This record gives sequence, C-alpha cells and structure tokens, in this order.
Amino acid sequence: MFLFSVPDVIVMSGYGKLRIGSVTLENNIILGPMAGVSDLPFRLLCREMGAGLVCMEMVSAKAITYKNRNTNMLLEIHEKEHPVSLQLFGSEPDIMQEAVRMIGDRQYDILDVNMGCPVPKVVGNGEGSALMKNPALIEKIVRALVQVSDRPVTVKIRKGFSESSVNAVECALAAQEGGACAVAVHGRTREQYYSGRADWNIIREVREALKIPVIGNGDVVDGESARRMFDETGCDGVMIARAAQGNPFIFREIKSFFETGSACARPDMKELYDTVVRHADLQLKYKGEYIGIREMRKHVSWYTTGMPGSARFRGQINRMENMAELKAACGMLFGISTRPE
Repeated sequence: MFLFSVPDVIVMSGYGKLRIGSVTLENNIILGPMAGVSDLPFRLLCREMGAGLVCMEMVSAKAITYKNRNTNMLLEIHEKEHPVSLQLFGSEPDIMQEAVRMIGDRQYDILDVNMGCPVPKVVGNGEGSALMKNPALIEKIVRALVQVSDRPVTVKIRKGFSESSVNAVECALAAQEGGACAVAVHGRTREQYYSGRADWNIIREVREALKIPVIGNGDVVDGESARRMFDETGCDGVMIARAAQGNPFIFREIKSFFETGSACARPDMKELYDTVVRHADLQLKYKGEYIGIREMRKHVSWYTTGMPGSARFRGQINRMENMAELKAACGMLFGISTRPE
C-alpha cells in the first residue's frame, strides 16, 4: 500500500473513481444486490452515506415478460439514488433480451446479470449460480443482452459452483468475451452459500486474467478490510452486502477511512434512532404500513444487533404493527424520548 497526498486529504491506493462502460462512479465502494434487503428505501440510505453505486434486488426476467404485478415495485427507482444497477436473473437469452426491451424506459444506469445466487429454487431452474456450470451459456447470455441494452452490462459470479469446480476465471472470461463491462466476484462457492471465509485469491486470479474492471466481494466489513482486499487482489472496486445490513453507515466510514486515513465515528444513539425511523418512513411511503412495518422488523433486528437488551427486544420487534409501536420500542431501547415536546 502507498499513500499520496492532496490538499487536506489522504487517499489510499485502490480507492477512487471507477468507470464501468459509459458510467463513472464517484467512488468504487458498492452496495451489493441482496434479495429482500437492497430495496429502494435501503438503497437511498446507502447512497446518502456514500456508496458509489447501489445495486437493486434481483428481478426475474420471466416475471418481467409475464408482466408480474409484484415486479413493478422491485423496478422502482428514485432520482436521488443514481447511479443504480438493475440486476436480472434468468437462463434463456431470448427471454432476457425481451425483458431488457420491456424495461427500456426504466432509469437504471447499469444492467447486471445474477450468476451467483445460491438459493435452491433459483439454482433448480438453471439460473443464478447454476449458470457457472455452463460458461458457454454465460457468454451467450451476455452477448444477447449487449445487443439490446443501451447501458453497460455487467455480471456477478462466485468462486465456482463447488470446490471441485472452481471456474470463476473461465466464467469471467466468457462474460468479457460476450461484451460485459465489469465482473463482480464473490469469493465463495455456491456450496458455501455465505459460510466460511471468502477466497480472495480467486478474485486476484480473475483480476489478472481480465481487461475489464473486476469488483471484489466477500468479508469486507470496514475500511481496513477494504484496503486489504484492494492490496491483496488488485481489484478495481469493492462490493459490500451483508456487512451493510442494519449498517448503511459502513459506506461513510469506509469513505472516511480512505480519504482521511481513519474511519469517522460510529453513529450515536440519536442518529441510530433517527436513521431507523427514516428507514421506516421510506418503507411506509413506498410499500404502505402493513408491508412496510413487517419488512422493517428484520432491519430493526439488524440495526440493534449486539446492543444491551437486543435479544429480548427482538421478540417485541416481531409484534410491531405500526409506526407508533416502532418508534416507542426503539426509543426505549436507544434511550430516546419519543414524547411530543
């Protein structure tokens, strides 16, 4: 690692702007796509906290072509979250092409293809990480999407489907050959899901093999681990997923670490409470109270993990039915008065 100085700022090597096709990110610390987590409200929070790119929840190409009503909510984008990456999953190039044509008016900046989801239902359909069993199909899918997309096409893969079939380099090369503008690599196999340590060596191997940007994913939890990923893999960007759950602050902390040499202070109880309430407000705005409050239950659980009394508090969280109950419960745990002045 080396440091070079600019007025009043220290910038560490690896961190900085990142160009993906026609899109330039102001920084290369990225919110990864997470089903049921990286929805519009959470993406807005992470973007405000400094994420250089936010990635949407994966959307089924077939569901788009079938005009599934629930898919519209997943495709909603706010003007303040740009740049934003829309992630499709599927396995049939013609259907995926048709889906891209149908969402041409959506204001996403990057089109990503999910080739890493480990969920049995997805894998059983030959989608997600199952695509890594067939690099030729990966190239075919990417090429088909590049033909109809007016925005950069990227892919997200894993180390391999299993330890006996580690082929991230081959799959990444196939995506590059098809016309992908960047590849994100999660350093775990499909068999691992999210357990064990991520293999950063495979990210380095992919980086060394490709001409396009490579984004590393797995086990980055703070500025120091992000720095080590840059140093050890040579990757062009770092993607953060599970470490951001209940912790959108991680983006400003990592940004501060790279720009000043140290992470900014963790949020105090007042800011934590205000962030939870704002998150809930956004959920209710876009999803209504019934769905919004129920989806906030898991987020509140993540926000409060490790806090004194949080284990007992989780039982209370799961009974929350409205905003008033959420504010009262969180106010009590965080020591914040919720009574009107």
